Amino acid sequence: MAISRRPIVLCVDDELRSLETLKRTLDDEFEVVCASTGQKALEILERQPISVVVCDQRMPGMTGVELLTQVRQQWPNTARLILSGYTDSEDIIRGLNEAGIFQYITKPWHPDHLLLALRNACRLVSLESENALLATEMRLTTNQAEARIEEKKARLRQQFALDEIVRASASPLNAICERVQQIAPYDISVMINGPSGTGKELFARALHYNSLRANKPFVVENCGAMPDDLLASELFGHRKGAFTGAMHDHIGLFEQADGGTIFLDEIGDVSAAFQVMLLRVLQEREIRRVGDDKRRPIDVRVIAATNRDLEAEVAAGRFREDLYYRLAEMTLSLPPLSGRKMDIPVLANYFLHQASDAFDKDASGFTDGALQALSNWQWPGNVRELQNEVRRMLVLAEGDTLGAELISPRLLRHLPDSVDAEPILEALLRRQEGWSEGSTLKDKTELLEKQLLRETMIRHKWNKSRAADELGLSRVGLRAKLERYGLEPLA
Repeated sequence: MAISRRPIVLCVDDELRSLETLKRTLDDEFEVVCASTGQKALEILERQPISVVVCDQRMPGMTGVELLTQVRQQWPNTARLILSGYTDSEDIIRGLNEAGIFQYITKPWHPDHLLLALRNACRLVSLESENALLATEMRLTTNQAEARIEEKKARLRQQFALDEIVRASASPLNAICERVQQIAPYDISVMINGPSGTGKELFARALHYNSLRANKPFVVENCGAMPDDLLASELFGHRKGAFTGAMHDHIGLFEQADGGTIFLDEIGDVSAAFQVMLLRVLQEREIRRVGDDKRRPIDVRVIAATNRDLEAEVAAGRFREDLYYRLAEMTLSLPPLSGRKMDIPVLANYFLHQASDAFDKDASGFTDGALQALSNWQWPGNVRELQNEVRRMLVLAEGDTLGAELISPRLLRHLPDSVDAEPILEALLRRQEGWSEGSTLKDKTELLEKQLLRETMIRHKWNKSRAADELGLSRVGLRAKLERYGLEPLA
């Protein structure tokens, strides 16, 4: 059966002549369905969708108002019109409310008047349908957006769960994770101490996502080497026109983090003047935007981090004692990577899998020699340096297993005695420009020496004094070797 694109109008009247007249009047513009009683009309409504019901009032068995009242209850999106010659009927007046009648048309009706009423009724039905669809789509969109946000929050909570922090079974970090688990639920400020690259921000996020504020924002600001006015603008916000270039109002990070956590990294580097500003915010629990007189209350947990010894800075008068105790209600001290050597193989494999996914390059793991060499290094740059080294090794690797020959030369110079150096040296030589199968021992030695000289000079930015000290040479001896191998800085 073909589906009509025209609005369907149900005409209900017990007089057949009236139904025929209605059908002739409406047939050119609408699809017309007829019923001679209210009961037959309800049966039609059960079978097919109807846009508008046009109903006579005086009918045996069921009046027009009674029929349209049922229509309103069961098919509320269907428009309802009533025809009657009794203008003062109380039933009609009552039906305007009870039956939700769209329009009351008196008999005898004029064709143009009736057509106009039906067009308006169909337009109303169409608009209500569109509005309902739009409302549904908006609810779906809102629900989907909320679901995505909740999914992201769940992923973050999982990502920064304490058992997800990569470490060996006997790692010193175990005690720190236990302490984080203990203090995370309580709204106290935490100071995280440790050298650069030890994962202070990781533990700050772990504190947040294991706290009661986990569903609220976590924002980060690195306070190191930032001018006071710029830092104040970033943290506290500013009003339009507060200073040159302030073209609009700016909401600071404290306001953005309201209800959540703010992480102030390198807090030991802020100036004495800014320490006073920050202390006032922490004491009064409110901020004032730069250039504004209005004070705004904030509800923020503060986690700070530093690689300085702040107690020594307080004793030396470079850091305010009252601010220190505001920030350090609880402290966490992260050990350098050299103080947890058992974590190095675990971290190296974790970073390798991360890099393998990021670079879309297969990697199955490290050779024993590579892991021994990595574990023997002191890692002054801590976890960040190890991550960079693993990424570098993967980029240079030609197979899916990473050997010690891929490690940076400065690490190989500290290769433990237990590692067989011969295959590593052979692999290194194969990567050197000028190497060939027929190279003599002297040729191979010179290739390695040239490479070592080049990397040492680059690392010391071609400072011959520092390079000579590291290599155990005099400046004259170093200069002679550089001339011999034609090594000089790039222009």
